[in-house]
Amino acid sequence: MVESAATPAPSKADGPRPQPAGLFATERGVVWMLWLTYGVFYFCRTNISAAVPGLKGSVAEGGLGLPGDEVGWILASLKIAYGLGQLVNGQLSERVSPRIMLAVGMFGSAALNVVFGFSTSFYFLMFVWALNGFCQSLGWTPCVRVAANWVPVIRRGHAIGLIGTGYQITLGLTYVIAGQSAEYLGWRGALFVPAALLALTGVFMLIGLRDAPTEDDHAAQPATAPLPALAPRLPFTESLYWTLYNPALWQLGLALGLLNACRYGFLDWGVAHLIETQDVKVGKAGLQFFVIAIGATAGSYLAGWATDRFFGSRRAPVICLLMALLGGLSLIYDEVVQRSALGTMLLLVIIGFCIYGPQVLLVGTAPADLAHRGTSAAAAGFVNFMGYMGAATGDVVTGYYSAPEQGGWQVAIYIWAAWAFAGSIITAVLWNTTSRRIGVLSGAIPKLGAIALLALAMGASYWGRQPWLLQVATACATVCLPGAFASRWSAVPALVVALAGVPVVFASVVLHKDGTWDQTTAIVAYGLAGIASLMILVERKSESCASL
Repeated sequence: MVESAATPAPSKADGPRPQPAGLFATERGVVWMLWLTYGVFYFCRTNISAAVPGLKGSVAEGGLGLPGDEVGWILASLKIAYGLGQLVNGQLSERVSPRIMLAVGMFGSAALNVVFGFSTSFYFLMFVWALNGFCQSLGWTPCVRVAANWVPVIRRGHAIGLIGTGYQITLGLTYVIAGQSAEYLGWRGALFVPAALLALTGVFMLIGLRDAPTEDDHAAQPATAPLPALAPRLPFTESLYWTLYNPALWQLGLALGLLNACRYGFLDWGVAHLIETQDVKVGKAGLQFFVIAIGATAGSYLAGWATDRFFGSRRAPVICLLMALLGGLSLIYDEVVQRSALGTMLLLVIIGFCIYGPQVLLVGTAPADLAHRGTSAAAAGFVNFMGYMGAATGDVVTGYYSAPEQGGWQVAIYIWAAWAFAGSIITAVLWNTTSRRIGVLSGAIPKLGAIALLALAMGASYWGRQPWLLQVATACATVCLPGAFASRWSAVPALVVALAGVPVVFASVVLHKDGTWDQTTAIVAYGLAGIASLMILVERKSESCASL
């Protein structure tokens, strides 16, 4: 299944070009700048929660009068666009200045929040919020790239763990700022005020942040704490190859998808569960649930520190143990909620620790550590893409099984626990994995996978009565795929069909405002078939690359 990857072939490309002097041209200063920069992205993402009552409120009272299902699709559009953006922007982060990408993301997200506040049409609102999701996806992978440039591996877990506490704190601040803005300025204030704060921080980031250390920074650094060597900049297709054929990244991505499915079970559905189970009002339920941020902040920092202190900078052991504990706590969560409000709050603090400890490691530190050299940001983007696809899938499953006729909240929460346990098992396989033990997947795997996935998509499209042209094109592309064993170009029709299939099926879900199993299966199958087809096209022979 896995072919060994030898020592790297030296790259002729230079590392990142030196940037103009920044205000924080030290490792510690850069870490704190990244802490602030990524944290404030949440001002224009989580703020939508304070605007939802206005979106659903009557027109006579200043709202838009949108039904709940349409509001749900607006919220879901950000996640889908965010996940796709992570996949694309991870590659862009390897060849575009992180400062430029962060600036585009911050100013773009701020502007789109303002546009959203002036909009009224459901489809336009969904379009704008999806664009906001893409701008939001320009935040994390450039931060990972800058951190990899400034912080050595031995301290990277601690550093990214510290950066991760930033968005836990701003997550809580967003509820306060957006909530008060909506209270005094109307629901649109929840969009306008956070947008202004994000834009101001974007200006500060441009002034203070530098992409990578210069030779002078290397010379000034003490010998006991050397700055990391700058990674070579690989050509686009090479970066894609070493990212998509890295088996460790697939395992990390699957683990993050399972963790996010459980994570957003609590974050997106937890308040509704408390309201229905404890028969309390939304205000009290929100106050109970806010404490999850306390454990989240502690987990974000201490998990990274623990990997450096006790496991020799191996991230998988801590991820594995915390996800196993999360699964166990999820099993008793519904019972505790029914018995004690205080017990619920204490349990949520621990759950927050167990969610965000592994989450911070999975979105940045572990991909950067296990990526092949020169692909740290691309690796983080790919893993995050899989994570948000898991989050979207988790919302669909939770929404279905939380209904009383399908088993109710207890069944849904048991599914959250199963996801956490599954993620723990997957990361256990990586327990002793280090950057020197990473190989590459066999070229036969994406070829066989693309055939199976496209056949599955064809069956789901037929069952769901998708447009006949899509069905015929899928069948033709499936027939062509076996030719990929002789020529990679036989995968081109499959890639084109997969790229067309995802939006076509998704559009049918949105237009009919419902989602059936065949539609969900078709979207997932087309998406994975597209990735497998892309892997076939970028496959390289007799090449070698090293890890970071």
